Amino acid sequence: MPNNKLKFLGIGPKIARVMLPWLAVVIFLSVKFKSVFTYFNPSNAILFTTGIVFVTTGLALYFATLPLLLKGLRETRLVTEVAFKLCVNPLYASILILIIPGASFLMNSWLMLTVSIAGYVLFKIHIQEEYREMENFFGESYVNYRKRTSEFLPMIFRKK
Repeated sequence: MPNNKLKFLGIGPKIARVMLPWLAVVIFLSVKFKSVFTYFNPSNAILFTTGIVFVTTGLALYFATLPLLLKGLRETRLVTEVAFKLCVNPLYASILILIIPGASFLMNSWLMLTVSIAGYVLFKIHIQEEYREMENFFGESYVNYRKRTSEFLPMIFRKK
């Protein structure tokens, strides 16, 4: 009997199991050994402002995209509009390329960037599972969507 519901959290828990403890360690180390992990000493206003812009943009993208995904899950419909038109994984992208790097700038800690790197590696390791589930559920329409849409980095010029 085929599954008529998609997993609500996708591969998020698999990524979070590693990222959240690593994030806690990184925050501790960044605070405890601030002089070792800072970009600039003392803090730089441009770095701080860039951090605010990154975090704000990332949170806006995340919270604008989340309702679209939730609605698609409720309606059992493939979501391909708005942020999902720019990349297949806008929620993961908003966290890994905007929110965490922005927090890195706000904390003035280059070590924080390792959380994004680890998250991206985990994303690449596990994402095929999510793709298989989506392909099994939505079939050819999902395959075509993936062919024409960037995986992770929002690209203005989509694949042909």
